[in-house]
Order: sequence, then structure tokens, then C-alpha cells
Amino acid sequence: MKERHIRKLSKPIENAYSEMFSGRVYRVGKGAVSVRNHSARATHTVIGVHGFLANHCYFTGTYEAPTTELILVTCSNYHIPANGVTPEEAPWDTHIEALEGTVEYDASILNQALEHLPSASDVRVHGHSRGAAVILEAIIQRPDLYRDVEVVLEAPALPQGRLHPLVTAILRPIGHGMWPWAIRLINNAPSSVYGQTFFGRMNPRKKKLLHKVFSATRDPLTIVRNIENIIEWMDHRDTGVYQHISKGYILLPGTDHILDPIAAKASVSQCPAWINVVQTGSPSHFIALDDRSLIPELEHLAGVASM
Repeated sequence: MKERHIRKLSKPIENAYSEMFSGRVYRVGKGAVSVRNHSARATHTVIGVHGFLANHCYFTGTYEAPTTELILVTCSNYHIPANGVTPEEAPWDTHIEALEGTVEYDASILNQALEHLPSASDVRVHGHSRGAAVILEAIIQRPDLYRDVEVVLEAPALPQGRLHPLVTAILRPIGHGMWPWAIRLINNAPSSVYGQTFFGRMNPRKKKLLHKVFSATRDPLTIVRNIENIIEWMDHRDTGVYQHISKGYILLPGTDHILDPIAAKASVSQCPAWINVVQTGSPSHFIALDDRSLIPELEHLAGVASM
């Protein structure tokens, strides 16, 4: 990418969404990890990894039980959507070699969180969309950490996957220098202009979280880097990573206008028999926001065998 484009794309984007948060927030490299307070002894730990142009609030309504320890990853160069808490430096933070804004960088944030933070013996790692790719890359980096971990990949970006043709057609004419203008245009447009096509039928929570999604990152450069990197990652990663998942669910939407469902089904056809591939009836890419009951219940994982 040309230096003049990088300078133009590095202008800050103001955060447009946050919620009150009770817990601790750790800075990890250019990202963050937030640990929500829970009012009873934790029987499960859930680590959530948000998708492209989303934030960690995506998971808070799905995992509300007082016995669930919820740990939320904020990907690199995204705004931390937490009010009422001051971020602190993580004592276990280590230098990340990968380029920030990439799946590889965010996978390292996830692995540091998984290695140091869970207090329950039963651990689930749940990723939505790009967040699913972050989990799979994290497994590639550190398969040893996932031997007894349950993995949930929701509307996932997968090895050998693709963007939906409609998204590809929209992105194709947008050059690097056009992104700041395109972001301002989208954020100033009523969500009804594009919401029904890409977000599906709305509900109050969904409408709240998906409002001004192009303000989720700290700058336009992160948006461009996320897009270019996820396309490359899907194209070059091999489905062999599925063999390192001991227990898992892959949840496919009934309708998806963000990722190509044909490519997704071809990818999951390579999954071993112990991974549950579920074709949901969700009307959009945002399964948990459409119907949280479509997310599998937490179970005790003592019987999970290491593969």
C-alpha cells in the first residue's frame, strides 16, 4: 500500500458505541481483553471473538448466567466498547510479531487470553464471522491450548471460504484512497439503505449493535487491512485445521449476504465427524442476534478427548 494512502487512512475514527462494563479490561498489544465480573463461582469460561466491524458487546446478551466467566477479545485497532472501567496493562502481555489488523495478530491476542485468564475447567471459545477465522488461526499457532476447549464458529470465515459475490462487487471499485470518503458516506446514510440487504430482519438489540458499524475501528486503515487480510487468509488456509478441534460446532446461517454460503459448505464438508455442523434457520449473518437459542447450551466438557 502506498505511503500517501496509509497516511490518509490513518486519520482517527471516533467511537460511536459503548456500554457500561463491570470487570477488568487489559490492553494486549494493539487490542484488548475484557473480563466481566460474575456473581457466582464460574462453572464455565467463554471467550468471545467479535467479527469484522463489530465489538465485544456482540456476546454479552448470549452469555448472561452468573456462573459464566465471560472474557471478551477486542481485536487490534478496534475501539474498546467499555464504559466505567480504565484499561490496565496485562502483566502477561508479550510482543506480537504479526502485522496489526490481521487475523494472525488477533489470534495471538486470543491465545494470550486463553493461556492466562480462564478460571473454570470447562472453556468455550466462540467466534463470529472474522472472529471464527481468528480462532482457527489461533489453533494453528498453538494447538496445544485447544485440546480440551469447545469451539463455536458462528457464521464463520473459513479456510477456502469467500466473501459473498454481492460484497465482492461492492468492494471491487473502492480504491485505497476512496475509503475515508466511503466510510463517511456510509455512516451518514440511513441504515435502511443497506441494513435489510446485509443485516436481515432487525430487532432492538441488533439495531443497536449494528448502528454505524464503520465506526468500530480506530481508523480506516484497519478496515482496509481487515478486508484484504481475511480474503488472503481464506484463500490460503487449509481445512486441515479442523483436525485440531476436539469438540466444536460450526453454525451456518439460513441466509448470508456477507460470506458465500456455497464456499462455506464446501469447506465444512472437510470437517471430521466429531465436529457438529449445524445449518440454522437464521435469516442473516448474525445468528446470535437473530435468535440466541440457536447457540448451543454450555455443557461440562470433562469427557472431551484430546485429538
